[in-house]
Amino acid sequence: MTSASTTSPQEDQLPLAAMAGIIATVTVFAVAQGLTYPLLSFILERQGLTSGLIGLSAAMTPLGFISSAPVIPALSRRLGGVRLAILCSILAALILLAIGWIQHAWVWMPLRFLLGFFANPLYVISETWLISITPAARRGRIMGLYSSIVSAGFAVGPLSLGVVGTEGWPPFIIGVTAFLACGLIVLAVAPRLPDMPGEGEAMSVGGFFALAPLLLFAVFAAAAFEQILLSLFAVYGAALGSAEGRIASLITCFVAGNAMLQILLGHAAERFGATRTMLFCVLACLTGCLLLAPLFTTWLIWPLVFVWGGVSFGLYTTSLIQLGERFTGRPLIAGNAAFAFTWGIGGMAASPAAGLAMQLIGHHGLALSLGLLSAALAILLISDLNRTR
Repeated sequence: MTSASTTSPQEDQLPLAAMAGIIATVTVFAVAQGLTYPLLSFILERQGLTSGLIGLSAAMTPLGFISSAPVIPALSRRLGGVRLAILCSILAALILLAIGWIQHAWVWMPLRFLLGFFANPLYVISETWLISITPAARRGRIMGLYSSIVSAGFAVGPLSLGVVGTEGWPPFIIGVTAFLACGLIVLAVAPRLPDMPGEGEAMSVGGFFALAPLLLFAVFAAAAFEQILLSLFAVYGAALGSAEGRIASLITCFVAGNAMLQILLGHAAERFGATRTMLFCVLACLTGCLLLAPLFTTWLIWPLVFVWGGVSFGLYTTSLIQLGERFTGRPLIAGNAAFAFTWGIGGMAASPAAGLAMQLIGHHGLALSLGLLSAALAILLISDLNRTR
């Protein structure tokens, strides 16, 4: 394990231009990513594909994330962060152009895989840059701000479809333009960006799993909450007789909490410690699982879902903060890549597992699945806190 060193007064000066450029890059990329998921699903639905095939097509992007994660540390060392980020932005734009040009469901499968493959390095590199230049005293607030803005970017993507529609080239042009804008932003702030950390021994993604399994389990839990709620909450609500409009509004409320509460949680991590804040988040997640059914038909479901969205993604935010506290150099790059790998696994595995639980025991399987996951993480965190006292 490589411990993060204490920052000097000079290092504690906020490199605002570099931070703004990094956050802007990932946010614009998130807008493009958030646009592609619903856009391509709408198109496939118009083509008459089954929901199973539409889901399989959507799974190709997180599969690309998983596949690219192990090679990112080596690529970043060979190409450098700036060149790799710009290259990924251009390749993602070209892939989206090909998707818009070739309107064929089966051809989209490998193209969506490649889209995830080329998108992932930009997230990993950007988070590594941001953690590297963030002063320790402000890490919680800045990583919370980063998470909030990126989450908002994901939300803006689907909203843009309401303006330009889902037919023809206009939505694809927005996505391609956003991808290319990422490369331009990186190019503009390149002189202010740090080199990829080179100190420490080279480490693989697999090697990092042995160093921080608890952090990676928290990332898995955050991905599971997001994917299960976004993909299966409609099924849960329908089983309880809720109208589609109300369910859609509740999902929007969940995403809003996700975006709006990260700065507050980051500030809490600075004051009380990232591990304790993570424990608070997971206990709040568990409480939400217990209260979901009794509150679902009351007005209290709205604040519950809002807070649920914030604390569930707070597991990822506090994991990023701890990553910056505990690791520097090459282990930091490997850690960010391992986070991306684990997020992809959580995104792919969680929804089918929860869906099977709902099929076996009914709609309560959703809360039960998330509750068991939260309880397991809470037990591990409490044990870790007791061991380190």
